[in-house]
Amino acid sequence: MEAMTGPLAQEITQLLTAAFAPEQLAVINDSASHSGHMGDDGSGESHFTVEITSAAFAGVSRVMRQRMVNQALGDIPGQRVHALAIKARAPGE
Repeated sequence: MEAMTGPLAQEITQLLTAAFAPEQLAVINDSASHSGHMGDDGSGESHFTVEITSAAFAGVSRVMRQRMVNQALGDIPGQRVHALAIKARAPGE
């Protein structure tokens, strides 16, 4: 796993920070482990895991949390990024 480095990872971080004011946020670039696989566009930023903890997720279902994150990211999931794993939690979870 690679720490946030590229421009897309930075954009993801900025968008999620603005939308959720997270207590914790990790944007992990998983692209290297998918090199040569379907969805690898050669950019080095095709696969990510987002781990986010925010009060905005309190009392919200897992599916709705994922929808909230995807909505905050706009055209990134599915268009600019091939795969995005989301681990969204409320504080204390």
